[in-house]
Amino acid sequence: MPAFSQRKICFLAGTLEHGGAERQLFYVVQALCRHGVSPRVLCFDQRQFWEDRIRSLGVPVSWVGQRQSRLARLGRVLKELRSDPPDLFQSQHFFANAYVALGAAVLRIRGVGAIRNEGTAELHKNGRIGGWINLHLPSLIAANSRLAIRQALELGIPSSRLFFLPNVVDTQCFRPAAHATGRSLTLVSVGRLVKEKRFDRFITILGRLRTEFGLDVKGWIVGPTQDPTVRKDLQDQAARAGLFPKFLRFLGGVSGMAALYRQADICVLTSDFEGTPNVLLEAMASGLPVVATNVGGVPDIVQQGKTGFRAECTDMEGLTAGAVELVKNAALRAEMGRKAREFVEEQHALDRLPVYLDELYARALEPSRARKLRSADATAVTTSSPCSGSAA
Repeated sequence: MPAFSQRKICFLAGTLEHGGAERQLFYVVQALCRHGVSPRVLCFDQRQFWEDRIRSLGVPVSWVGQRQSRLARLGRVLKELRSDPPDLFQSQHFFANAYVALGAAVLRIRGVGAIRNEGTAELHKNGRIGGWINLHLPSLIAANSRLAIRQALELGIPSSRLFFLPNVVDTQCFRPAAHATGRSLTLVSVGRLVKEKRFDRFITILGRLRTEFGLDVKGWIVGPTQDPTVRKDLQDQAARAGLFPKFLRFLGGVSGMAALYRQADICVLTSDFEGTPNVLLEAMASGLPVVATNVGGVPDIVQQGKTGFRAECTDMEGLTAGAVELVKNAALRAEMGRKAREFVEEQHALDRLPVYLDELYARALEPSRARKLRSADATAVTTSSPCSGSAA
């Protein structure tokens, strides 16, 4: 019997925008519903991409962000919790951890925080005090990358308060397709248009493939425009390189990503910071080899020379070389894509999620049973610092 059976579980999301953390929340509540649990979601934003999709599962979504005041928001959260007290209150975003920890403490229930990015990146975005609070208040934190866990350990969080919760992907939805021949190869890069995603690197790589190596390639940048200035700067850069609009398209937020991956050939990720990137898992499940910066949980999912190529985020030569190798070698693309698909099926398929959730909730709800289950990896590992700098 799963640890979460017959339990009431409430989630707090900072946002339900078109993003990877929000997709994972959808997968989690979907899995809980299939096991007879009736979860609900509180959110500081409203009318966003995943809200209707979560509601379609029969899961209530309540808006608790009517006011910007942190104290007022906490009061609203507590009001919602008291109206139907859950057994467990879980955060989906790092910046919501303090609300979850305080809400759980007031109602004397279990609380679970989240780390969705590299730990140092989360701390930087939330400020020194806010970062410390969101990291230290939760009694248990679920992180989606082993790097984030190692960084939290280095910051003094005990291993008993950390849990590795891998991202998963729907391998029935994201699946390979036969590629047409006799056309330009398409490189795709996916993510919100913000500086830390460093799409400027993708544009530079695409330009070099065409001009320096004479390769017949085109590119897509896919993702919602969170910062219009970033989008304009990227389009200006692409225009100067002779790529935009003929050889590089900005597709915006796309709801049907599965079909888009099946039309692409190589996935490129050029971020400065990541947790475990959903876009790579989806692309790999779709049979695409990848080229990615060596950040966050990327080393855990991209096997160098087997499912793709990795390079440090300042190593433009290494990133470009990986892309050149894949563009030139069709057999290598096919072999890496096949192995990428196999890896995702074995480690990150959607049907693995109930097992991971059972272990997480056993830790949170049944401490005596949890001692028999896995704990966060506390092995001392020297980690590299995330790349610094902003998009050009």
